[in-house]
Amino acid sequence: MSERLVVVGAGMAATRLVEGLVAGGYDGHVTVLGDEEHPPYNRILLSAVLEGSHRPDTLTLRGPDWFIEHGVDLRLGTRVAELDREAGEVVLVDGSRLPWDRLVLATGSIPTLPPIRGLVRVDGQLHESVHAFRSMADCDRLLAALSGPLPGRAVVVGGGLLGLQVARALAVRGVAAEVVEGTNHLLSGQLGEAAGKVLARDLRRLGTDVYTGVRAVRLTEEGLRLDNGVDLPADLVVLTAGGRPSTALARRAGLMVRRGVVVGRHLESVTDDRVHALGDCAEHRGRLTGFVAPAWEQARVLAEHLCGAAAAYDGSRTVARLRATGLEVAVLGDPEHTEGDVVEMTNPVQGTYRKLVVRGGVIEAATLVGDLSCVGLVTQLFDRRTVLGPAEPGALLLPQAPAVPVTLPDDVEVCACAGVSAGTIRACAGLGEVRAATRATTGCGGCESVVRGLLAEAVPA
Repeated sequence: MSERLVVVGAGMAATRLVEGLVAGGYDGHVTVLGDEEHPPYNRILLSAVLEGSHRPDTLTLRGPDWFIEHGVDLRLGTRVAELDREAGEVVLVDGSRLPWDRLVLATGSIPTLPPIRGLVRVDGQLHESVHAFRSMADCDRLLAALSGPLPGRAVVVGGGLLGLQVARALAVRGVAAEVVEGTNHLLSGQLGEAAGKVLARDLRRLGTDVYTGVRAVRLTEEGLRLDNGVDLPADLVVLTAGGRPSTALARRAGLMVRRGVVVGRHLESVTDDRVHALGDCAEHRGRLTGFVAPAWEQARVLAEHLCGAAAAYDGSRTVARLRATGLEVAVLGDPEHTEGDVVEMTNPVQGTYRKLVVRGGVIEAATLVGDLSCVGLVTQLFDRRTVLGPAEPGALLLPQAPAVPVTLPDDVEVCACAGVSAGTIRACAGLGEVRAATRATTGCGGCESVVRGLLAEAVPA
C-alpha cells in the first residue's frame, strides 16, 4: 500500500509542498486539510484586494480542479481537533478519523488580540467597528464595511508590514487612516530606528499620522484611547498587531515545541520523524521564518526529500518587501543583527535611507527605504555573494549609483519568493504562464514590475 500523507493546512507553504510532490512524482496518496472554505490563496496580497488593485480570484494559487487532476484529496472547511500519533490518525472536529503514515503540519500563524478593553462584545464577537485582517473572510468583511458610505477615520493597530499595507490601502480607498505602534518605530522587526523614522516621515507626507511608543488600551464610543491619554477618533479599527505560530495541535500531541514546532534538517519533528512542519509554525535552529520565501524554500526541500532526493534544509536568507502604494521598503537578510561593517546613508528630507552590512567585501544584509532604484543590483550582489572593492559599497548608496542593467543576465534571480531567474521569465509567453509555471509574482508581489518588463523585452518588435 502506498504511503498516506496528510497535510494539515492549505496555505501558501502547503500548496508549494503539494506542487513539489506532484512535480517530483511522489508515490503516495496526499490529503490536504484546510479549515477555510476558500481554495488556497496568496495571503500576502490581501491588502491589494482591499486597495482595489487585485480581484479576489487572482489570489487563488491552485483551484480545486487542479488538486483533482493530480489525484490530491483537498478538503476545505475541515478543522483538525487532535493528532493521535500512537494510532497514526488525525481527529477532525466532527469526530471522524483520518489515518496517516506521514504527517505535515503547515498550520501557519494565528492572530492574537491586543489587550484593548471593549474589543470583544458580551457574545464573544468582535465589536462591529473592529476588524481583524488575516484571512480572505476578514478582507471580505472589511470590504463590506467600505461598500457603503466611507468611514470618516480609521485606526490601524500595528506598524508592521501588514499594518502599513492596510493603512495605505485604506488611504487609497479614501479613508483617513492613522497607525498606532507599540514599539519605538515602524517595522521594528525589520528596520532600525533611523530607517523607521524615515518611513514614518514618508507616511505622514502621504497623509497618514503615526503614533509610536504608545499602545491602544480601550475602545470608546468615539474611537481608541491610548495609554498616554490621547483619544483617537475612529469609525473603523483594524487589528494587524500580534500573531504567533499555530502550535496547539503539536503541543497536545507531545511534539517538542518552543516558539514553533522544532524541526531538523529534513523539516522533521525532533520528537517524531514521521511528522514534519514547515512555514510559520516551524522552528529551525531556533529561528522562525515569518516570510513566504523561506516557507517556499522549506516546502521545496521537504518535497524533494519525500520524493527520495538527497535534500536537506540548512536555513534560508530572508527578503522582505513592503507592498504598499507610495511606500518603498526592501530588507535583505537581517541588517539589525548581522555582524559586519555598516555603510549607511540617510536623507530624511527626501525620505530615503540606505544601509549595507558588509563583511569581507560581501553584502551580508541591506535596508533600502524610499528609493529602490538600486534594489536589483544590490539583490544581485547579495545573492551571488560578490566580493566588492573598498569603495564600491559606498558608491552603491550614492544617488548616482548605477541602476539595474537594462538587460538582466538570464541567471539573475528576479523573484526571491519563488527563486525564479530572469531567463525563466523570458521563456514564458505571458504573465499567466509565469504565475502558473514558476509562481513568480504570487508571493509578496514585489517582483511584478520587473517580470512585466522582462516579458515586454521578450516580445518581438
